[in-house]
Amino acid sequence: MTAQPVPPAQQDVEEVKREVAEGVAKLEATGFAHATPGVRREMARFWRAAIYVIALTLSTFHLYTGIFGTLPSHQQRTFHLAFGLGLIFLLYPAKPQHRRREQIRGWVASASALAVLGWLVVMGEAHVYVAGPAFVVLAAVQAARYLPLRVGGMPIADVLLSGLGFFAGLYIFVNSEEIIASAGEIVASNTAVGVIGILLVLVAAQRAIGTALVVVATVMLAYAYVGPWMPGFLNHQGYSLDRIVSTSFLTTEGVLGTPIAISSTFIFLFMIFAAMLQRTGMEKFFTEFAFGATGWMTGGTAKVGVVTSAFSGTITGSSIANVVSNGAFTIPMMKKAGYSKEFAGAVEAASSTGGQIAPPVMGAAAFIMIDMTGVPYLEIMKAAIIPAALFFAAQFVVVHYESKKLGILGLPRAALPSVVNLLRTRGYLVFPIIVLFVFLSMGYSPIRAAIIGIGFSVGVNLLAQVVYAVLGRWRQMQDKITPRTFLDGMVDAARIALPIIAACAAAGMVAGVITLTGLGLKLSGGLVALAGGYLIPTLVMVMIACLILGMGLPTTANYVITATLAAPAIIAILKGGAEDPTVAMLLAAHMFVFYFGVMADITPPVCLAGFAAAGISGGSPVRTGVQSVRIAISGFLVPYILVLSPELLLQGDIIWPLLIWTIITAMIGATLVGVGVVGYVKTAVFWPLRLVAIAGGLALIHSGLVSDVIGLAAFALVFGLQWFSGRKTKVAEVTS
Repeated sequence: MTAQPVPPAQQDVEEVKREVAEGVAKLEATGFAHATPGVRREMARFWRAAIYVIALTLSTFHLYTGIFGTLPSHQQRTFHLAFGLGLIFLLYPAKPQHRRREQIRGWVASASALAVLGWLVVMGEAHVYVAGPAFVVLAAVQAARYLPLRVGGMPIADVLLSGLGFFAGLYIFVNSEEIIASAGEIVASNTAVGVIGILLVLVAAQRAIGTALVVVATVMLAYAYVGPWMPGFLNHQGYSLDRIVSTSFLTTEGVLGTPIAISSTFIFLFMIFAAMLQRTGMEKFFTEFAFGATGWMTGGTAKVGVVTSAFSGTITGSSIANVVSNGAFTIPMMKKAGYSKEFAGAVEAASSTGGQIAPPVMGAAAFIMIDMTGVPYLEIMKAAIIPAALFFAAQFVVVHYESKKLGILGLPRAALPSVVNLLRTRGYLVFPIIVLFVFLSMGYSPIRAAIIGIGFSVGVNLLAQVVYAVLGRWRQMQDKITPRTFLDGMVDAARIALPIIAACAAAGMVAGVITLTGLGLKLSGGLVALAGGYLIPTLVMVMIACLILGMGLPTTANYVITATLAAPAIIAILKGGAEDPTVAMLLAAHMFVFYFGVMADITPPVCLAGFAAAGISGGSPVRTGVQSVRIAISGFLVPYILVLSPELLLQGDIIWPLLIWTIITAMIGATLVGVGVVGYVKTAVFWPLRLVAIAGGLALIHSGLVSDVIGLAAFALVFGLQWFSGRKTKVAEVTS
């Protein structure tokens, strides 16, 4: 027999206090701003200073334009892109090809690209101003992998690529008026810069995000050219290389399209807001609050992980950053409490992923939804409140019953921070988030609300410093914003925004080709026809598409593609014969694809958040992903609830009794599914009853009298039998 874990409640109080303090300190050292994996660490002081200055310049530019007004679209977006590309090549190194097979594969890919390029030149399809820049970029990319030439620890090839990134973006920034005026004309110099920009965006995306998005973008670029030879509905007239380059990089239909537009305005300012909150000690406050509020409950360490990641997610909107930062101390604590490696990692992965759907910041894709739907961010934020609450409440249910099944208790209350004392001494830290909600509710734009939030986060901290100074305790105050920490926060904001910039640029390229070729309308119409015009089959197919795309693509890129291809199919069915969809219909469809893009982060076999958590827990990544799906099973149900019960989106005239009833039944449904997945309440739930629980939970998803009656009957049956079984067990114990 294996030794049973010692319940945390029986641990020494001082030991638990020490562990909590060490965990919070570890969070401070590995906060989300410093949790970016794969970043170059070893470099000379000169390069560190250069990167610091470049990142500070980028953040200052966005802060300035946020306060005094954004520049014309071409200039705002290209400055953002230029500095983003320049920083990515300095911070994200090329992956060295150590294995012989990898080296051969890399050379074959490069040789193939050059062969295709040469063939196009010979056939007269590509000119020197296309082939020449492409050759330079491809040569620099290979040199970064294989040539050991470095200056101060920085490969010369990466310096060249960084310089080309600055050049490609700033060229359009400086010549924006001429480029716009010459739209539709072929200008050799502009096309040459476009070729450089497109290739650099692909390489930057591969370094900062991964290969999958690069493959999708490359295939779409090729599709724009080979359209005349494609079969069936994929066939289109085809476009010249000059036209593809122009559309993809020089106009606002490709790289400079909607995703990078949102990234260069809303998203970056919210990254600065998040960085400032982190500098004021918000993450530590949330962590201690989570310990005090939930650490004493059954399965307290796991519930702390859920709450901490939910709080952090409202600020960062990044599942991977949350896993790496919060998981550094929540996962070891869960393992010590008695959870398996996979379950401990899964709790962190599932809750960190849910942070992308939690207002007010949410994920970057939520800001892109503003332009995709034309719906104000306030309405998007309102629409996300109840679904996010359902998501995390259902996670609590799964964690609670799993902990009961394992016999894992809570931490001793005496060892945990006092919630009342935390609110009394540091409750002011929440004020900037409240202010952000208030100003968004008053109708302020996200840009203006973010600027106000940044100002309040700094101002509140400075006011607290004055109070501490008056009390003679200024030196004891932690997390003070000083000129140095403010500048460091600005630099951190630029660093955490780099993967988002790369994802938005590459996703914009894909969306541009979809629009250029008309593929979006064809695919959405095909989805509706394939599903026979029925809603549920359409939703299932869209869900599968989102999950498959999301296994390799970041949420932002996944949302841009599926919102272009699949969301119109859902909207077409929802609106029926109506000419225009309602706001609720738009939000239901776009929230559906957004949610499943988020859930892809924990869906095996390629579950990015699961892999990050497994790296900390030491467990199997795939098993961690499977456990994450069990814990976050509600995340796979909530999107359906939103489409079938749009009143949860809080749009239009709200019928409060109906809304409250829908929330209650949805929560009961999620609870039933969680019980069915865990298989335990007071005692073990056997398979036939687990199937009844799952079926009843699914029935409660659909808002209707018959389905509600069936679901509630299943709830009564499952919990009634558990209550009766529990009483029998107690009576047997007493009589014995």
